[in-house]
Amino acid sequence: MSGHSKWHNIRLKKGKVDAQRGKMFTKISREILMAAKAGGGDPEANLTLKNAIIRAREVNMPADNIKRVIEKATGGAEGANFEEIMYEGYGPHGVAVLVDAATDNRNRTAADMRNLFAKNNGNLGDSGCVAWMFDKKGVISIPGDAITEDKLFELAIDAGAEDVKPTDDGFEVLTAPTDFAKVLGAIEKAKVKTESAELSMIPKTVVILGAPEARAVLKLMDVLEDYDDVIHVYANFDIPAEVLEEVGA
Repeated sequence: MSGHSKWHNIRLKKGKVDAQRGKMFTKISREILMAAKAGGGDPEANLTLKNAIIRAREVNMPADNIKRVIEKATGGAEGANFEEIMYEGYGPHGVAVLVDAATDNRNRTAADMRNLFAKNNGNLGDSGCVAWMFDKKGVISIPGDAITEDKLFELAIDAGAEDVKPTDDGFEVLTAPTDFAKVLGAIEKAKVKTESAELSMIPKTVVILGAPEARAVLKLMDVLEDYDDVIHVYANFDIPAEVLEEVGA
Protein backbone atom coordinates (compact mmCIF):
# COMPACT_ATOMS: atom_id res chain seq x y z
CA MET A 1 0.00 0.00 0.00
CA SER A 2 1.36 3.42 -0.87
CA GLY A 3 2.02 6.01 1.80
CA HIS A 4 -0.68 8.13 0.23
CA SER A 5 -3.24 5.39 0.84
CA LYS A 6 -2.07 5.05 4.42
CA TRP A 7 -2.47 8.81 4.91
CA HIS A 8 -6.03 8.61 3.63
CA ASN A 9 -6.79 5.89 6.17
CA ILE A 10 -5.50 8.08 9.00
CA ARG A 11 -7.68 10.95 7.79
CA LEU A 12 -10.67 8.62 7.70
CA LYS A 13 -10.02 7.48 11.26
CA LYS A 14 -9.69 11.09 12.42
CA GLY A 15 -13.09 11.91 10.96
CA LYS A 16 -11.76 14.49 8.52
CA VAL A 17 -13.78 12.95 5.69
CA ASP A 18 -17.07 14.04 7.29
CA ALA A 19 -16.00 17.67 7.11
CA GLN A 20 -15.09 17.25 3.45
CA ARG A 21 -18.05 15.15 2.36
CA GLY A 22 -19.80 17.99 0.54
CA LYS A 23 -16.67 18.72 -1.46
CA MET A 24 -16.22 15.01 -2.17
CA PHE A 25 -19.78 14.75 -3.47
CA THR A 26 -19.09 17.65 -5.85
CA LYS A 27 -15.93 16.00 -7.18
CA ILE A 28 -17.57 12.60 -7.69
CA SER A 29 -20.61 14.22 -9.31
CA ARG A 30 -18.31 15.67 -11.95
CA GLU A 31 -16.77 12.23 -12.46
CA ILE A 32 -20.19 10.61 -12.94
CA LEU A 33 -21.32 13.46 -15.16
CA MET A 34 -18.39 13.09 -17.55
CA ALA A 35 -18.63 9.29 -17.63
CA ALA A 36 -22.37 9.30 -18.39
CA LYS A 37 -22.04 12.03 -20.99
CA ALA A 38 -19.24 10.19 -22.79
CA GLY A 39 -20.55 6.62 -22.63
CA GLY A 40 -24.25 6.70 -21.75
CA GLY A 41 -26.21 6.29 -18.55
CA ASP A 42 -26.26 2.48 -18.28
CA PRO A 43 -23.50 1.44 -15.85
CA GLU A 44 -23.57 -2.14 -17.13
CA ALA A 45 -22.62 -0.91 -20.58
CA ASN A 46 -20.35 1.92 -19.38
CA LEU A 47 -17.47 0.66 -17.23
CA THR A 48 -16.21 4.17 -16.44
CA LEU A 49 -19.63 5.14 -15.11
CA LYS A 50 -19.92 1.92 -13.14
CA ASN A 51 -16.59 2.57 -11.43
CA ALA A 52 -17.58 6.18 -10.67
CA ILE A 53 -20.81 4.94 -9.06
CA ILE A 54 -18.82 2.46 -6.95
CA ARG A 55 -16.65 5.36 -5.77
CA ALA A 56 -19.77 7.41 -4.98
CA ARG A 57 -21.18 4.61 -2.85
CA GLU A 58 -17.87 4.30 -1.00
CA VAL A 59 -18.39 7.82 0.37
CA ASN A 60 -22.12 7.23 1.01
CA MET A 61 -23.36 9.51 -1.75
CA PRO A 62 -27.17 9.17 -1.82
CA ALA A 63 -28.63 7.14 -4.69
CA ASP A 64 -30.93 10.03 -5.63
CA ASN A 65 -27.90 12.30 -6.11
CA ILE A 66 -26.27 9.75 -8.40
CA LYS A 67 -29.47 9.34 -10.41
CA ARG A 68 -29.90 13.11 -10.85
CA VAL A 69 -26.35 13.54 -12.12
CA ILE A 70 -26.76 10.74 -14.67
CA GLU A 71 -30.08 12.17 -15.86
CA LYS A 72 -28.49 15.61 -16.22
CA ALA A 73 -25.66 14.21 -18.33
CA THR A 74 -27.74 11.99 -20.58
CA GLY A 75 -30.44 14.62 -20.99
CA GLY A 76 -27.97 17.04 -22.53
CA ALA A 77 -28.47 19.59 -19.78
CA GLU A 78 -26.51 22.81 -19.86
CA GLY A 79 -23.46 22.82 -17.66
CA ALA A 80 -22.47 19.22 -18.44
CA ASN A 81 -19.33 20.49 -20.13
CA PHE A 82 -16.48 19.37 -17.87
CA GLU A 83 -13.42 17.74 -19.39
CA GLU A 84 -10.99 15.43 -17.65
CA ILE A 85 -7.30 16.36 -17.69
CA MET A 86 -4.31 14.58 -16.15
CA TYR A 87 -1.56 16.86 -14.81
CA GLU A 88 1.90 15.48 -14.11
CA GLY A 89 4.75 16.80 -12.05
CA TYR A 90 7.17 16.38 -9.18
CA GLY A 91 6.64 17.15 -5.53
CA PRO A 92 9.26 17.74 -2.85
CA HIS A 93 12.19 15.26 -2.74
CA GLY A 94 11.57 13.98 -6.27
CA VAL A 95 8.17 12.38 -5.59
CA ALA A 96 6.24 11.80 -8.83
CA VAL A 97 2.67 13.16 -8.78
CA LEU A 98 -0.34 12.59 -11.03
CA VAL A 99 -3.40 14.83 -10.67
CA ASP A 100 -6.70 13.79 -12.25
CA ALA A 101 -8.86 16.90 -12.65
CA ALA A 102 -12.27 17.77 -14.11
CA THR A 103 -12.58 21.35 -15.31
CA ASP A 104 -14.80 23.66 -17.31
CA ASN A 105 -11.89 26.08 -17.79
CA ARG A 106 -8.66 24.40 -18.90
CA ASN A 107 -6.55 27.57 -18.76
CA ARG A 108 -7.62 28.47 -15.22
CA THR A 109 -6.99 25.00 -13.85
CA ALA A 110 -3.59 24.67 -15.54
CA ALA A 111 -2.45 28.01 -14.09
CA ASP A 112 -3.71 27.07 -10.63
CA MET A 113 -1.99 23.66 -10.77
CA ARG A 114 1.30 25.31 -11.71
CA ASN A 115 0.98 27.73 -8.76
CA LEU A 116 0.04 25.01 -6.27
CA PHE A 117 3.05 22.89 -7.23
CA ALA A 118 5.43 25.88 -7.20
CA LYS A 119 4.25 27.18 -3.81
CA ASN A 120 4.76 23.76 -2.23
CA ASN A 121 8.27 22.99 -3.45
CA GLY A 122 7.17 21.09 -6.53
CA ASN A 123 7.15 21.53 -10.29
CA LEU A 124 4.36 20.94 -12.80
CA GLY A 125 5.79 19.01 -15.75
CA ASP A 126 4.88 18.17 -19.32
CA SER A 127 2.44 15.43 -20.33
CA GLY A 128 4.10 12.03 -20.02
CA CYS A 129 6.87 13.09 -17.65
CA VAL A 130 5.81 10.78 -14.80
CA ALA A 131 2.82 8.77 -16.06
CA TRP A 132 5.14 5.97 -17.18
CA MET A 133 5.99 5.35 -13.52
CA PHE A 134 2.41 4.17 -12.77
CA ASP A 135 0.05 1.35 -13.79
CA LYS A 136 -3.73 1.71 -13.67
CA LYS A 137 -5.25 -0.94 -11.42
CA GLY A 138 -8.39 -1.70 -9.48
CA VAL A 139 -7.62 -1.67 -5.75
CA ILE A 140 -9.93 -3.23 -3.17
CA SER A 141 -8.93 -2.87 0.50
CA ILE A 142 -10.06 -5.58 2.92
CA PRO A 143 -9.69 -5.36 6.73
CA GLY A 144 -7.56 -8.09 8.25
CA ASP A 145 -10.37 -9.50 10.40
CA ALA A 146 -12.82 -9.89 7.49
CA ILE A 147 -11.35 -13.07 5.96
CA THR A 148 -8.19 -15.18 6.00
CA GLU A 149 -5.54 -14.49 3.39
CA ASP A 150 -5.90 -17.99 1.87
CA LYS A 151 -9.67 -17.69 1.48
CA LEU A 152 -9.43 -14.17 0.08
CA PHE A 153 -6.74 -15.23 -2.39
CA GLU A 154 -8.86 -18.11 -3.65
CA LEU A 155 -12.00 -15.95 -3.91
CA ALA A 156 -10.29 -13.03 -5.62
CA ILE A 157 -8.16 -15.01 -8.08
CA ASP A 158 -11.13 -17.17 -9.09
CA ALA A 159 -13.05 -13.95 -9.83
CA GLY A 160 -10.25 -12.63 -12.06
CA ALA A 161 -8.01 -10.61 -9.71
CA GLU A 162 -4.31 -10.24 -10.51
CA ASP A 163 -2.96 -10.43 -6.97
CA VAL A 164 -3.72 -10.23 -3.25
CA LYS A 165 -1.17 -8.43 -1.06
CA PRO A 166 -1.00 -8.14 2.75
CA THR A 167 -0.90 -4.61 4.18
CA ASP A 168 -0.28 -3.20 7.66
CA ASP A 169 -3.88 -3.80 8.72
CA GLY A 170 -5.41 -6.10 6.10
CA PHE A 171 -5.18 -6.92 2.43
CA GLU A 172 -5.27 -5.28 -0.98
CA VAL A 173 -6.80 -7.02 -3.97
CA LEU A 174 -5.37 -5.79 -7.29
CA THR A 175 -7.22 -6.16 -10.58
CA ALA A 176 -7.00 -5.06 -14.19
CA PRO A 177 -9.32 -2.06 -14.73
CA THR A 178 -11.70 -4.13 -16.87
CA ASP A 179 -12.03 -6.79 -14.14
CA PHE A 180 -12.47 -4.41 -11.20
CA ALA A 181 -16.28 -4.40 -11.05
CA LYS A 182 -16.48 -8.18 -11.50
CA VAL A 183 -13.98 -8.93 -8.73
CA LEU A 184 -15.60 -6.43 -6.35
CA GLY A 185 -18.99 -7.99 -7.08
CA ALA A 186 -17.67 -11.45 -6.18
CA ILE A 187 -16.19 -10.16 -2.91
CA GLU A 188 -19.45 -8.41 -2.00
CA LYS A 189 -21.49 -11.47 -2.95
CA ALA A 190 -19.37 -13.51 -0.52
CA LYS A 191 -20.26 -10.89 2.14
CA VAL A 192 -16.64 -9.97 2.79
CA LYS A 193 -16.30 -6.49 4.29
CA THR A 194 -14.40 -3.92 2.22
CA GLU A 195 -12.84 -0.66 3.44
CA SER A 196 -12.48 0.95 0.03
CA ALA A 197 -12.64 0.09 -3.67
CA GLU A 198 -11.42 2.27 -6.53
CA LEU A 199 -9.49 2.47 -9.75
CA SER A 200 -6.08 3.87 -8.91
CA MET A 201 -2.67 4.60 -10.41
CA ILE A 202 -0.19 2.29 -8.71
CA PRO A 203 3.49 3.31 -8.71
CA LYS A 204 5.99 0.82 -10.13
CA THR A 205 8.62 1.99 -7.61
CA VAL A 206 8.32 4.17 -4.51
CA VAL A 207 10.33 6.85 -2.72
CA ILE A 208 10.68 6.09 1.02
CA LEU A 209 10.21 9.24 3.11
CA GLY A 210 11.42 10.20 6.57
CA ALA A 211 9.46 12.56 8.81
CA PRO A 212 10.69 15.93 7.45
CA GLU A 213 10.26 14.77 3.84
CA ALA A 214 6.84 13.27 4.60
CA ARG A 215 5.55 16.53 6.07
CA ALA A 216 6.55 18.45 2.95
CA VAL A 217 5.06 15.90 0.54
CA LEU A 218 1.81 15.49 2.49
CA LYS A 219 1.36 19.27 2.56
CA LEU A 220 1.35 19.26 -1.24
CA MET A 221 -1.02 16.27 -1.33
CA ASP A 222 -3.50 18.03 0.95
CA VAL A 223 -3.38 21.28 -1.04
CA LEU A 224 -3.95 19.47 -4.33
CA GLU A 225 -6.80 17.35 -2.96
CA ASP A 226 -8.52 20.41 -1.54
CA TYR A 227 -8.57 22.16 -4.93
CA ASP A 228 -12.13 22.07 -6.30
CA ASP A 229 -11.28 20.75 -9.79
CA VAL A 230 -9.18 17.83 -8.53
CA ILE A 231 -10.78 14.37 -8.47
CA HIS A 232 -7.79 12.17 -7.61
CA VAL A 233 -4.16 12.65 -6.65
CA TYR A 234 -1.62 9.84 -7.02
CA ALA A 235 2.03 9.80 -5.97
CA ASN A 236 4.89 7.32 -5.70
CA PHE A 237 5.92 7.80 -2.09
CA ASP A 238 5.83 5.42 0.82
CA ILE A 239 6.09 6.27 4.51
CA PRO A 240 7.10 3.71 7.18
CA ALA A 241 4.32 3.14 9.73
CA GLU A 242 6.23 4.70 12.60
CA VAL A 243 7.02 7.81 10.57
CA LEU A 244 3.42 8.15 9.41
CA GLU A 245 2.22 7.88 13.00
CA GLU A 246 4.60 10.68 13.95
CA VAL A 247 3.58 13.07 11.18
CA GLY A 248 -0.12 12.22 11.53
CA ALA A 249 -0.24 12.85 15.28
